[in-house]
Amino acid sequence: MDQEILKSYSRLNGLNVSRETFLDFENYISMIIEKNKKINIISQNTSSKKTIFERHIIDSAQIIDFVDFNSNTTTDLGSGAGFPGIVVAIILKNMKNNMDVHLYEKSYHKSRFLKEVSEKLNLNTKVFQKNIFEIKNLETGTVMSRAFKPMPVVLDLVYENFSKYKNLIFFMGKSGKKIFEKSKDDWSLEYIEKKSLTNEDSFLLNIKKISKKNKKRYKKN
Repeated sequence: MDQEILKSYSRLNGLNVSRETFLDFENYISMIIEKNKKINIISQNTSSKKTIFERHIIDSAQIIDFVDFNSNTTTDLGSGAGFPGIVVAIILKNMKNNMDVHLYEKSYHKSRFLKEVSEKLNLNTKVFQKNIFEIKNLETGTVMSRAFKPMPVVLDLVYENFSKYKNLIFFMGKSGKKIFEKSKDDWSLEYIEKKSLTNEDSFLLNIKKISKKNKKRYKKN
C-alpha cells in the first residue's frame, strides 16, 4: 500500500514527497477514518484508506502547481474534511512555505475537525466557521473550489465577495464540460485547463480572470 501511494505521487510534476509529508498524510487519513466512525466527515463509500488516498489526497494534491506561492494566503471554499485545503497545507509545510491556508466551513463538527488536524500536524491554517456568502471584501491569493457549489454560484461568489485574488481553481467532474460551456454563456473567463490525474473524465480549471456578461445573480443552493 505504501509503495502504491508513493508511486501515485510520482505523477505530480516531480513533487518531492518527503517521509515527513508521507507520515502527515498517513496521520491525516487515520484521523478521517476515526472521526468518520462518529460523524460523516466523508461519504462511507469513500472511507477506506486506499480510496481516501486515491480519490481525495491525490486529487487534491494535483493542484499544487496552480497555487500562487507569492501570496500570503490561499482560500478553500467549503473545506469539508479538508479537501483540498488541508492537503495543500501539508504540501506547503513540506515546501517550508509559510503561507496561511484559510479554510471556510460553516459546519461546527467539520470545522472542529479541521482545527484538530491542523493542530496535530502543525499546519499554517486558519479555520473560519462562517458562511462565506455573508462575508464581503475578502482578499487572498488562490481560491480553491472542490465539490462546494455549482460553478456559476462560485463564480458569482468570487466576483461579488472577493475584492482581491490571484486565481480560482475548479475541480470539474464527469459533467464538467457541459457545466463549463454553459457557464461561459454568462461569464468571460481567462483560464488554463488541465486533465485530472485521478479520473480520465475529470479536469481542472485554473481561472486567472473573470468578468460577468450580464447582471444575473445565482442562487446559493
